Amino acid sequence: MAERSVYQMPVTESLTEPGSIDQSLPPIAFVDLETTGMRPTRDGITEIGIVLAEQGRITEEWSTLLNPEAHIPWKIQELTGISNNMVRDAPRFEDIAEEVAELLQERLFVAHNARFDFGFLKNAFRRLGIDFSPRVLCTVKLSRCLFPHQPRHSLDALKRVHGIHADQRHRALADAKSLHFVMQAFHQKVGEEALLSAMQAQFRRQSLPPHLDERMLDGIGNTPGVYLFYGENDVLLYVGKSVTLRTRILSHFSSDTVSDREMRMSQQVRRIETIETAGELGALLLEAELVKQRQPTLNRQLRRYRSLCSIHWDIRGGGQPEIVAIDRLDAANTPHLYGLYKTRRAAQKALRQAADEYSLCHKHIGLEKGDGACFGYQLHRCNGICVGEEPEMQHRIRMLEALLPLKIKAWPFNGRIGIREHHPSSGRVEIHVLDHWCYLGKVRHEEELDLLEDAVSGRLDIDIYKILRRYLDKSPGLEILDLAS
Repeated sequence: MAERSVYQMPVTESLTEPGSIDQSLPPIAFVDLETTGMRPTRDGITEIGIVLAEQGRITEEWSTLLNPEAHIPWKIQELTGISNNMVRDAPRFEDIAEEVAELLQERLFVAHNARFDFGFLKNAFRRLGIDFSPRVLCTVKLSRCLFPHQPRHSLDALKRVHGIHADQRHRALADAKSLHFVMQAFHQKVGEEALLSAMQAQFRRQSLPPHLDERMLDGIGNTPGVYLFYGENDVLLYVGKSVTLRTRILSHFSSDTVSDREMRMSQQVRRIETIETAGELGALLLEAELVKQRQPTLNRQLRRYRSLCSIHWDIRGGGQPEIVAIDRLDAANTPHLYGLYKTRRAAQKALRQAADEYSLCHKHIGLEKGDGACFGYQLHRCNGICVGEEPEMQHRIRMLEALLPLKIKAWPFNGRIGIREHHPSSGRVEIHVLDHWCYLGKVRHEEELDLLEDAVSGRLDIDIYKILRRYLDKSPGLEILDLAS
């Protein structure tokens, strides 16, 4: 293994002395990490490089290889030149955590795509019970702000544009030193006032990812609605909803250091679109509609499905429960339906779980075939109806108890209704027209309700059903219009 390298050097000259940043700039720690992957909550750190600077001068350089306690993928080895053999006997992060914390204490944390490096260090410190919350500056964001017409802002691009020469790209200390020279070049080209102004603007919008134009948040208020995140080539990444759009959008980017999913989203997002609604219900319904229509790559819920299934069982008739397709039944008027499921497999799983919880016989309810005792009876999970040890009615009552929590709720109105939402600050009004758990559309004014008179109730949608169930249960003060007559 390569010997651990720790450098502590005397004060050195900055890139060019006449352009040095004066005392207005706080002490800085330029930081770069090499890692085993892109996920700060799971992947490990293989190398740390730290360059301390004050008033434009380097005062100390420090670096070390680290044992990530995980395998370094071959592609990462090729990129960084750091092999598994090199880090086998290197210290672990917990061995040098105290020293790193001391080096970074009360310094401005500067990194290129800072969310990445900061995210890895924050998670590494958190696992040791150490709070790590420095003020962070991203040189990608800074470059975009100072040189908006420059097409690329990668570290290699900045070095080419600003005439910075450095060896060992993708080694932590070399890249950290390059960042120091990049900052010096920024200062020389735009001046101290413009540089400090750009830094302050970034501090005010600390949460935004580096590739997102800050102006996209202009005009987004804390109103209800739906937001759409787009990536490269305007690919739709994610659709979300909130009653406070601006706050919710920013929360994605403030939590990305502790969530692999949020980090992945932050790295990909390039554009944000918002659609305001009059209230929470409108936002919920629009989100469900857009996810099904647009199929964003990072949404897992609310996806399209072919048809719904349910468990049909009539306690009076007895017999076995049957998994039925909803589109072959009038679900709103057919009793004895339990649960809504996107696939037959999901319905069978729910039935199996209910049976296991209430010690029901899998053979008696059609989950097993054959004669004699069921498998559960042999494991003392069945009360023995399959071998004549339990009365039929007793088993039937337990069956009803198991299924009742799943029962599809009857529509609590005489027919078609409208739910009016009004947002006081925006003045937006929307009336959502519903019938037997089906969403028929929305209008802005009561005079427009005639436009939906001929709207035919579509097929039952599991997501709309769940949204309406929850919303009606938790919102007793709704303004409901009776449209049945």
